[in-house]
Amino acid sequence: MDVVTSVKPLYAILISLVTVALVLARPNRPVLREIFTVVSALVTFAIVLSMLPWILQGGILKYHLITVLPGLDIALRVDALGMVFALTASFLWLVTSFYTIGYMRSHYPENYAGRSVDRFFAFFLIAMASAIGTAFAGNLFTLYIFYEILTLCTYPLVAYDKTPEALYGAQKYLVHLLGTSLLFFLPAMFLTYYYTGTLDFSTSGILAGNAPDGVLVITFILFIAGIAKAALMPFHAWLPAAMVAPTPVSALLHAVAVVKAGVFTIIRVVLFIFGVDLLKDLNLGYYLAYFAAFTIIAASLIALRQDNLKRRLAYSTISQLSYTILGVALLTPSAVTGSVLHLVIHAFGKITLFFAAGAIYVASGKTEISQMNGIGKKMPFTMAAFTIGSLSMISIPPAAGFLSKWYLTMGAVEADQLALVAVLAISSLLNAAYFLPIVYRAFLKPAVGNGEKVKIKEAPVFMVGSLMITAIAVLCLFFTPSVFLNLARMIVAAM
Repeated sequence: MDVVTSVKPLYAILISLVTVALVLARPNRPVLREIFTVVSALVTFAIVLSMLPWILQGGILKYHLITVLPGLDIALRVDALGMVFALTASFLWLVTSFYTIGYMRSHYPENYAGRSVDRFFAFFLIAMASAIGTAFAGNLFTLYIFYEILTLCTYPLVAYDKTPEALYGAQKYLVHLLGTSLLFFLPAMFLTYYYTGTLDFSTSGILAGNAPDGVLVITFILFIAGIAKAALMPFHAWLPAAMVAPTPVSALLHAVAVVKAGVFTIIRVVLFIFGVDLLKDLNLGYYLAYFAAFTIIAASLIALRQDNLKRRLAYSTISQLSYTILGVALLTPSAVTGSVLHLVIHAFGKITLFFAAGAIYVASGKTEISQMNGIGKKMPFTMAAFTIGSLSMISIPPAAGFLSKWYLTMGAVEADQLALVAVLAISSLLNAAYFLPIVYRAFLKPAVGNGEKVKIKEAPVFMVGSLMITAIAVLCLFFTPSVFLNLARMIVAAM
């Protein structure tokens, strides 16, 4: 495995931060703001993409910034797992930038040229930088720094509308995420450093043989409880509360940055801090797998009862995130492969669904599923994309969700956990139960409101174009998953 020093991962982070300065230095210039945002996202994606060939050859890129204490550095590292997250986030961020421009233009026309929208895009860009920083963190200490920055910079985005509901949802968001990381994640990190003298990632883990079993179990529990961004129950309440945010922020939270940072961090802790052998010896993986299985089923049952579209999608996200956790917890090759694939595939499918929800709201003002009779005939492109995203969540081919669910199921079989195979099958049925009625209502029920035909047309082209791109990507990932599949296999081989 060739390890070389490269400044590219630092550039991938700095591009967005430099753009923040440009946006704030030229206030009330919406056209410049849009150009800066799109160019920043495009350059970031190009930098990430430029590192992909080296990673696919089995190489690793590193860049050291500063040593805080012996064995405690702020450093960057690009490996196969980091590339999976960064490649997904940077591409979807580019698409989300166009979507956000269309949404903000349409939904906040009176303020679009003002400073409040400048600040929105500034925090939006900082979130991008912190997501890439999380992906390319060279050790747990660096990851923790970017993890916390991501929480703090997305708080103003959740609270953007400044209504009592928005402020309450943002407060709940901040208290849950910041509180759990300070109470649980930080002590777990201190324990790890105390017993090992390092927080560097290792493919075989760093804790084995360095601490008593009781301490290891406590440390593992603290880590899982402290990574609330993964939305495992009962640490999930922040996520539905954050649905008061503008839809691009919801897409940011549920597909690109925040929740993906959570499950990514759990994968890092499981594979690179504890390691497969240690977790098997302690039998902790199976406990985490069944904890995730409970979340999968419970969140799906709650989703069934939600009439508000974004809240149904929020509980769907809680359920779907635990697929990734279940896969990595099983510690078998197929399960870990499915876990990594699902991190990517869920991102594309769920962002498509949230984009569609935002488009429906902008075009019609509708937020409740019960209001959406016949909307598919008025917004065919939007609802076609929504259907593709739904099929991916249900795991019906040719939507890409089938692939990750297949690997997860094979992984459960490899682990001889037939009860978890049943959980995966039941969850697919529950996904169908809360997604297909929306599709049925949209395309097969008449569009009538208060006795009159509802006048609705497609949302602005930037919004519809963005959701069509992500929907097409969901199909493409089914037929051509080779890049992400190869990266997943490299992660498994390194285990």
